[in-house]
Amino acid sequence: MTLRTIGITLGDPGGIGTEITLKALAQLSLLPEVRFVLFGSRRVVEEEQRSLGLTLDIPTCTTIQSIQGPQFSLYEVENPVQTVHRGSPSAINGKASFLFFEEAVKKTREGLIHSLVTAPISKHSWSMAGISYAGHTEYLGQIFPQAIMSFWSAKLKVALFSHHLRLTEAIQKINKNDLFEFFLRLEQSLSGKKLRARRFLVAGLNPHAGEEGLLGTEESEIISPAIVDAQKKGMAIQGPFPPDVVFRQAFGEPETVVIALYHDQGLIPFKLVAFDEGVNVTLGLPFVRTSPDHGTAFDIAGKGEANPRSMIEAIKLTGRLEK
Repeated sequence: MTLRTIGITLGDPGGIGTEITLKALAQLSLLPEVRFVLFGSRRVVEEEQRSLGLTLDIPTCTTIQSIQGPQFSLYEVENPVQTVHRGSPSAINGKASFLFFEEAVKKTREGLIHSLVTAPISKHSWSMAGISYAGHTEYLGQIFPQAIMSFWSAKLKVALFSHHLRLTEAIQKINKNDLFEFFLRLEQSLSGKKLRARRFLVAGLNPHAGEEGLLGTEESEIISPAIVDAQKKGMAIQGPFPPDVVFRQAFGEPETVVIALYHDQGLIPFKLVAFDEGVNVTLGLPFVRTSPDHGTAFDIAGKGEANPRSMIEAIKLTGRLEK
C-alpha cells in the first residue's frame, strides 16, 4: 500500500500551533499511519521542543519525494523569524505563518502532499505583515472559488454561508440566488465524500426566523424561496428555522448539517459543544484540508498548557477522509 502524505503547517510562531502539533505527533499511536511533513522553521520547532521537554526526532527533508516510510519530517520554509517571540501578534510571525501555508498549498497542488492540516494563524499578524487575506479559507477561496468553511464533530456539524465578514456585510450578502447556489454547492461538495450528510437545516436570519414577518422579512422573501428552489433540485433541505432552536434539532444527529448564515451564528453553538474536539474542514477543494477549530491562544503560548485534542482530531479526520 502506498502511504499517503499529510502536510502540517505550524501556524503563527507566536501562538500555540507548534505546541499542539508536537504534542499531537508525540501521540503517534492515535494518528493515521501516513507520512507527516511539517512546513515551518527548524528554529521554531527546536525552541518549542526545549520548552515542552520533548525529544522528537524530526529530520529535515530537502524534497518531499525523498521521504521514506511512515515518519514525520520538517520541510524548512525560508522565513524571517530569527528569534521566537510568543504571546502577541507580530508582522514577522504573520509573514512566517503565511509563507509556511503558501508553500504547503503549493506542494499540495503539485500532488506531492495529499492533504493538509493547518495550525492556527493570527489574522492580526497577517494584517500587520501586509497580507490581505482574512485567513486560510479566504486564501484558498481565491484559488478554488467553490471553497466552503465548515465545522465537524461527533455532536454537531455546521456549514457557513459567510464567515470572516463584518456583520453588516454578512447581512448584505444574503440574497436568493447566492443562497440557492451555495446550497447546491454544499451538497455537491459532500457528494461521494466520507463526510456523510443526508439532511440540511437552514438557520433563519432574524429572531424566531422573522416571526411571520413581524421581526423581519428576509426569511419569507429571500431564504425560503432559495430553499424551495433547492428542494426542487432534489436536495434534502429544510428551513428556515429559528436560530435559537435549529442547532438543537441537529445536535447528536451525525448526518445532519446546519447551514448558518454568518460566522458567529454557527460558531457560538459549535464551540460551546465541541471546542476541544471540533475540526474546521474546507469543503469544495480537490484535496482535504482541516484545521483545529480554535485560534492562536496567545494568552497561553509558551506555557505548555495548550490542549492538542482538536489538532489530533483534525489529523485523524484527514486520515479517514484520505483512505
